Amino acid sequence: MRIAILSDIHGNLTALEAVLADLERQRPDLVLHGGDLVTRGTRPAEVVDTVRRFGWPGVLGNTDALLWRTDAMRLSERTTADATAQLLGPKRAQWLQQLPLAWRQGNLLLVHATPDNLNGAPRLEAPAEQLEREYGSQGASVVVYGHIHRPGVRELAGFTLANSGSVGQPYDGDWRASYLLITDGVAEVRRVDYDLARELTELARSRYPYAEQIAQMRSRGEYLPLG
Repeated sequence: MRIAILSDIHGNLTALEAVLADLERQRPDLVLHGGDLVTRGTRPAEVVDTVRRFGWPGVLGNTDALLWRTDAMRLSERTTADATAQLLGPKRAQWLQQLPLAWRQGNLLLVHATPDNLNGAPRLEAPAEQLEREYGSQGASVVVYGHIHRPGVRELAGFTLANSGSVGQPYDGDWRASYLLITDGVAEVRRVDYDLARELTELARSRYPYAEQIAQMRSRGEYLPLG
């Protein structure tokens, strides 16, 4: 069985469309999403509509939850959440709010960050003891998460831990979209070229807050603080 996992699209429909074309070639049996479908991107409604049209199961991401969680929120988070909510409309936001925190099928577990936290996750190069403590008690042979925008696969004691990276905004120095493909329990990262110039033009023409900084992140493949 082949399972594709897409995470952290962040309203980047241009990158998502390129990944869709790659999925057509790979023909997975199941596609899942790892959350953070929206915010920090100009076309969140189109991204949500695409995910819903294909019926992909998935989980809630921390930036999705910013749409309704207002506690201890930074100004940049509130600003992008408000702009995203206007672009989404209430029905799409309600759909996001119904997403679960974890998705499981057989020996595969998918979460956005960690099983207990939406807002923080270790990198794959963290000490094995830390990763096993965070993810190893779940009884799954393959655990997948997103959130950190850095794809990779690591074998640990009794299970494989994989990060799907980010479709819309990688932070590992490679601007190309990334997603995870699991074939009979073996996980691999796929990188997909997309029309970055088109996406940057879309951001420049928009009135989305911090559009220039978001464009820099997408072109560099690295994190920059907003504001």
